[in-house]
Amino acid sequence: METPPPPTPRTEPTAEDTEAVRLQLGRPPRGLRAIAHRCPCGRPDVVETAPRLPDGTPFPTLYYLTCPRAASAIGTLEAEGVMKEMTERLQRDEELAAAYRAAHEDYFRRRDEIEELTGFPSAGGMPDRVKCLHVLVAHSLAAGPGVNPLGDEAIALLPEWWRKGACVQVPQQHTTSEENDT
Repeated sequence: METPPPPTPRTEPTAEDTEAVRLQLGRPPRGLRAIAHRCPCGRPDVVETAPRLPDGTPFPTLYYLTCPRAASAIGTLEAEGVMKEMTERLQRDEELAAAYRAAHEDYFRRRDEIEELTGFPSAGGMPDRVKCLHVLVAHSLAAGPGVNPLGDEAIALLPEWWRKGACVQVPQQHTTSEENDT
């Protein structure tokens, strides 16, 4: 990747954002709290979800990657063994392991500011292994560069998923400022 997508401010989801996320996921978003990052094309690519879904089910994944193009590219990295290689490096590289533990603490802190989920993990395998690059990339995009070293590394390995334009087209009726009822 030439240049990673720049950080974007966390924003309240509009009706258009909610519809874009619905189209990206192929289902209505659950527990949507905010747009945590926008793709350079302008669409949401990471959402912040509530630590508990509307039905009360715990949902420890605070940052959820929604862009299907980014998700597909990350899936390719996972299939190529990137997670295994990263996990092995965590066992050998004390500096990397310390930075990854700090990312884990950052994730917990951000989630606990909303609601504590005692006994639930952070996400993505943190702090000892790499279980899901999608979560690590979402954390890096939402928190900004330098917070999650392995998320940052994964982003650097990705193609520029936004180059072809928006991954979904939102129908015109969803471009007004309708009430967000997710």
